[in-house]
Amino acid sequence: MVAENYQIPTPEEAQLAVESSRLLAACIGKGDRACLRLHDGEETFQVPVKAIRLLVDILDAMARGDAISLVPVHKELTTQEAANILNVSRPYLVKLLDNGVIPCHKVGVRRKVLFKDLMDYMQKRDQESHELLDQLTEEAQALDMGY
Repeated sequence: MVAENYQIPTPEEAQLAVESSRLLAACIGKGDRACLRLHDGEETFQVPVKAIRLLVDILDAMARGDAISLVPVHKELTTQEAANILNVSRPYLVKLLDNGVIPCHKVGVRRKVLFKDLMDYMQKRDQESHELLDQLTEEAQALDMGY
């Protein structure tokens, strides 16, 4: 599933997500597995806590009214899909690809970007931004600018 394939939750779904998220969050931190029982069944099954954490994150986003999209780590994205995820123009993304900032490969004449490589770029970009902000804060404090 890619960023364009989504549905915005209804207000009823958002409210149900709030309640469900709270209940599931209570399962986190009690080991590496949790047992769940569906209301309309008697069967109990185990679920990895990592999956419950992911489900809690999904429910939290739904509770805020956000649309959700799950993308496998090894999913190949088109340049437009990758640009949409980064919230940049496709030509800007292509410049990043051509300059080797984000790895890509070609399938025929089309460039493809691995979702994992895109997430690595975003993480690196965010880390660099935080480091720069920390540096600017230190300089502002050294200059007694009131920050």
